[in-house]
Formats: sequence, structure tokens, C-alpha cells
Amino acid sequence: MMERARLDDLATVYHDGLLHDVLPFWTRHAVDRECGGFTFALDRDGSVLDTDKGIWQHRRFTWLLATLHAELEPREEWYALAGHGIAFLRAHAFDADGRMFFQVTREGRPLRKRRYVFSECFGAMAFAAWARISGDAQAADQARALFRIAVAAWRTPGSLAPKVDPGTRPMKSLGLPMILVDVGRVMRETLADPLAEEVVAEAIAEIRRDFVKPELRAVMENVAPDGSVLDHFDGRLLNPGHALEAAWFLLAEARRRGDAVLAAEACAMVDWMWERGWDEKHGGVFCFRDLNGRPVQEYWHDMKFWWPQNEAVTATLLAWRASGEPRFARMHALAHDWAHRHLADPGFGEWFGYLHRDGRVSVPLKGSLWKGPFHLPRMQWNCLQLIEEARAGLLFAARSEP
Repeated sequence: MMERARLDDLATVYHDGLLHDVLPFWTRHAVDRECGGFTFALDRDGSVLDTDKGIWQHRRFTWLLATLHAELEPREEWYALAGHGIAFLRAHAFDADGRMFFQVTREGRPLRKRRYVFSECFGAMAFAAWARISGDAQAADQARALFRIAVAAWRTPGSLAPKVDPGTRPMKSLGLPMILVDVGRVMRETLADPLAEEVVAEAIAEIRRDFVKPELRAVMENVAPDGSVLDHFDGRLLNPGHALEAAWFLLAEARRRGDAVLAAEACAMVDWMWERGWDEKHGGVFCFRDLNGRPVQEYWHDMKFWWPQNEAVTATLLAWRASGEPRFARMHALAHDWAHRHLADPGFGEWFGYLHRDGRVSVPLKGSLWKGPFHLPRMQWNCLQLIEEARAGLLFAARSEP
């Protein structure tokens, strides 16, 4: 168990970090009143480094603002900024084929469109969250259309340009079924989309069947279409941050279902990827590991990015709430304390994104095409709710205790 004083401290850290630090940083510095939307490429002090706009981050921030407006408190500022984000997405984020861009200029002219459907996944979340708080029927229709584009791509092998020649080495990745669990959850909770429950169940089944390897004590990042392990760089690759994120998605779904078996499997995923991903020498979660402990080809493999730390904090706290096991409370304390000690920036607010292995800051920027107000505030919001429940003595629904 966590002591009451620790729970009280954590509640304050997550509450104040979200509402008095992270959100104010972005609402103060990122809003583009002249051209619309948000500018996320920000230096340590919030000054603009690049005016190009990442559409991933637009969708994620819009989802966050609308979700907090619905679930935390109905703040007019959050509502207005979510609508500000939706307006820019509608005007500039869609290609003629109904899919979405990845990067545009400040004015909204297209620069880049990726082969993946993560843009559509995050877009569905944003439009669904906006429809929830605004009653905007068009937004609901847009969310459903984007969700179905992503699901069709996932269910239809070969519909998207492959990373490697599938005739030579067919392969699939954890990322898409993982994110569809979360997108499906959002679609279910905001729009009661009849497809959502089916997709969540199907995606979880694929993760459990093909990517979770109890015999190896690992969650694979890439596998063959039948789930077998590929003995190559990509095939042996472990991404602890992704695996921990997938674990807490499954834990959240286990809680909803009251499924103790799924909760136990997801807790095992946390155990394995903590063993493989946590840096015992310097602390923090590594970017990449090799299944067999061999060298990894990505040169940033031992850096400490912000988002795997965020996912570790959430996953370990959920695992503790699901199991009651003290080891998960200890893991959470290690992950939480290390991340706040090395990534938080009391001088200018928000968190640094990129550290060297020993915790030294590699680059002081706060935002880019990849980093924005998503993983960190989502962690703070999720953990705040979990800590408040623990303080109130509420049980985690998937636990098998009286």
C-alpha cells in the first residue's frame, strides 16, 4: 500500500502539474490567433522555434481540451480552444481523399502526409471529443468516418504502403492495434459508436495473441503476420514505452469489464517491460531494447524520452490499483520521482522532452512535430483520478478481492 501522505503528495503534484503548469504553458504560448490552430514547436521558454504545424498535435490537444472540459470541469477557455483547434483541422487538415495530413505550414498549406493512419486515429478522437461537448453533429460524422478509415486499413493487409516489402518479409507492428484500443474507447464513451466495442475487443485479442510473449517475458514491437518472432533488428526490437502504454490500455479495459484475467495479463506485461526497460544504473525507461540483449541499431536507443516515462508512470500506478501488489507501488515511485526530478522544468514550466541516458538534458525544446500536450497531461489526468480513488478507498473493479 501507499501511505496516505504519499497519496496526498501525489494528488497535489498531478493536480497542480496539470492545471498550474502544463496546460497554462501551452494555452499561453501555443495558440495562433492570427492564422488559427496551434504552434507546437516551442523553445524552453515558450518562444516559437518553427511555425510549421504538426497535425498530430492539433488533434491530440483538441481531444485533451474537450475531454478535460467534459470530465474535469467545464471551463470556457478549454471549450473555446477546443473549438479553435477543430476549426483549423476542418479548414486545413483533410486531403481530398478524406485522409489527413501530418504537417502543414503556419497558414495550413500541406507539407507532409504519412502512410500510417495514426493521423486518422487522433483525428477521430478529437472530433468525437468535440462532438461530445458541443453537440456538433458534423463533428460526430467526421469522427466516425475517420475511425472507419483507420479500422479498414488495420483490417485490410496491404491497404497501406508497407515499411518493408511484404513479399520478402511480411511484418506488422504493435502501434496500430494498441492505439485502436484507445480510439475505440473514446468512440464508445463519446458517441456510443456501435463499431467501437467490436474493434476494442478485436484489437485486444490481436495484442494478446500475437505481441504478448509470456515464454519470452516480453511484448514485441514487430512480429510476423502470424505472431512469430523475426530474428532481425526490427523483429527483435522492444519498445518499452509502447509496451507499457499498451499494458495500461488493457488494464483500463479490464477494469471496465471486471476482467481479472485480462488485468493479470496486463500486469505481467508491466512486470516484463519494466525488467527490460528500466535503467538500473541511471534510472528512467530506455527508448529501445533488443529481445536477446544484443545491440540495437537505433542510435538513440539509450536516451530517455519524455513519453516512455509518462507511460511508465501511468502503467505502474494502474497495475498497483489492479493488483494491490506493493512492487507496482515501488515501480511507480521510481518512475514518478525520476521523471519529475529530471524532466520537469520549474524555470519555465512544462517538461523537457529529450535526455541523455544519465538524465542530462539533450535539447531544451518543449515542443516539436512529435512532442506536444498529450502524453504528459494525459498521464497527469489519469493518475490524478487514480490517486483520488485510492484516497477515497475505492477498489479497482478488476481485482478479485472482497
